[in-house]
Amino acid sequence: MNAVTFYTRTQCGLCEDAKITLKLLQDELGFEILEKDIEESDDLTERFSLMIPVVEMDGEILQYGQIDYFTLSKRLHEKTR
Repeated sequence: MNAVTFYTRTQCGLCEDAKITLKLLQDELGFEILEKDIEESDDLTERFSLMIPVVEMDGEILQYGQIDYFTLSKRLHEKTR
């Protein structure tokens, strides 16, 4: 099963919206969501603080910031084929 890494942080409205979108796509495509709070790691905070939320699969960032269903769905379909 494919896994999506979802980088997030607390008190992040965009992250909450992105999580809803990810859950909808998860129902459709059946991938696992690995949620990581970037504030638990200095390295992740440094890497992603200006990009949050970030959706990544197989080391490739599929979308970040304003996550939209259409774009993310298209990218996930390409990766899970």
